[in-house]
Formats: sequence, C-alpha cells, structure tokens
Amino acid sequence: MEMKAREHIEEIRRKKFSIGGELNPLTEDLHQAVKNLSAELYAKDVHFLMELIQNAEDNEYMEEVDPSLEFLITSEDITGTGAPATLLIFNNEKGFSSKNIDSICSVGRSTKKGNRKRGYIGEKGIGFKSVFLITTQPYIFSNGYQIRFNEEPCPHCNLGYIVPEWVEENPRLSDIQQIYGSKKSFPTTTIVLPLKPDKVKPVKQQLSSVHPEVLLFLTKLKRLSVREHNKNPKLNTVSAIAITSETNFVTRKNIDAESSTLHLSAERKNNGSNAECSYYMWKQKFPVRHENRVERRMDVEQL
Repeated sequence: MEMKAREHIEEIRRKKFSIGGELNPLTEDLHQAVKNLSAELYAKDVHFLMELIQNAEDNEYMEEVDPSLEFLITSEDITGTGAPATLLIFNNEKGFSSKNIDSICSVGRSTKKGNRKRGYIGEKGIGFKSVFLITTQPYIFSNGYQIRFNEEPCPHCNLGYIVPEWVEENPRLSDIQQIYGSKKSFPTTTIVLPLKPDKVKPVKQQLSSVHPEVLLFLTKLKRLSVREHNKNPKLNTVSAIAITSETNFVTRKNIDAESSTLHLSAERKNNGSNAECSYYMWKQKFPVRHENRVERRMDVEQL
C-alpha cells in the first residue's frame, strides 16, 4: 500500500507540478490560484477547530466502527521543525483515497462537491487548508500515504500549500503510535500540525473550551476527545475531555422529518467529573425555492 501511495505522490509532483518532469503549461494558472487561496484564507476568521470537526463529520466510516475524532497536543517536537508544541488529530475514518489526495493537492476542488444537493458546506475551497492558520507544515498519515505540505513555496516549482512531499522520518509512524499510546487499534488517519509559536496559546484555549454540545448537530461523529501528552504531566494545561453520544431515532416519512433523543456524556479527565444531559431533537428537510437560491449554492436542493 505504501509503495502505491508513494508512486502516486511522485506522479503528482512530476505531472502536475513539473518537478523532475516536463513543464506543465498550467503552472502559471496554479500560481495565481494559490495566491488567491492565500489571500482568502488569511482574510477569513476561520475557527480551525470547527473546520477539522466538520471535515471528520464529512468523512466516510466503516459500518462496524463508532466514528471518533481525537485531539492530542504535546510539547514533544516529533517533526524536528522546532515547533514549541504539536497538535495531532486522530480519526478512525476509512482513510484517504487517491481522489482525496488529488483534491487536497488542488485549489477549489473538493470530494464533497457531489454532496452539495444535500446542503454540505464543502464548497468554500478552504476546508483542510484552514490548518495553515496555525501551522506552516501540516502532515498527513493515512492508508499508506505519509506526506506533508508547506506554506513556503517549493524550491522546485515555486508553489506553496498544495505540493505534497513524501515523509521518510520526523515523524515516523512509530513515533506517532508511541505518543498515541493506546491499546485500542490505531486510527486510520492522523494529521500532525507543528504549531506556529504565536498559535500555541489560542489552540490550547480552543481545545479547553470544547463542550459536549459540539456533537449535537453532527450525524456521524459519536466520540470526541481532547487530551495533552507531556513527559512531565505537571506541564499539562489543557482541560482533557472525552465526549460520547447515543441517539434513538423516530422517522416520520410523511413529512420528511425525524425526531430523536440525544444523550450526551462527558468526562473531564483533570478533575474526574462526569456530566450527562439529554436533548430532544427535531430535524425536517425543506426544499429550497428557486427564488431563494444564490449563485454559489445553486446545486443545493434541500436544507
């Protein structure tokens, strides 16, 4: 699997970005597209944590798993980039496909586009790239792929953000597994974000402010956790939390609606406290009238 993934990355670098291959006549267009992406990305007040949660919600999962998302922050510099802290995101999704990789190496392409009719929000063209708000080099380990991207322009093609580079070490998958340190099966997808120095405090604040209600309006994710890993536990400052949800559905087909009782439980690791609450939810789909459609969401037929 790793060999096939590596060949795919080499092909992207050679054919799309003209690295060690023939010049791609569209390279100049890519320059402008990346420039526009950068301007759009840093002009937006993006809540990166919610972007990552939404990405996990949009992923596909095997039937036998409880879809889970785990955030782990550590002061260990596993990437060798000199970062003061590193955020790791673990997700037990099916994992990155070749189409997902092609999409993430592009600007304005999304594998969510086929879901727009159902009101998905993947049309903004930012999604995963919002991580560049907090890191200069995001890493992805999934289904044999082990790659990183760089905010700085690649010296071979003068493009940033979308040029994949194969990762041999720093970190190795074994380094990540050691930090994960669970007896459970290792999640299929891991994203590693060495944090920019001025983003460590805001990231820790966002992680510490995660509430159980974040799972209320998500249909796939059933478990979400936040924890900090340091060799000296006394250095931990993030409020650790583990959230789970259970749902009982009742479908009302005649009005295209469903009601449910959603039970949330949260365990805060720092003080050992537990909290539970239940919500009565009502969801109903409505067709979008033609006169209410806007150009960027013309494909959305129902909400």
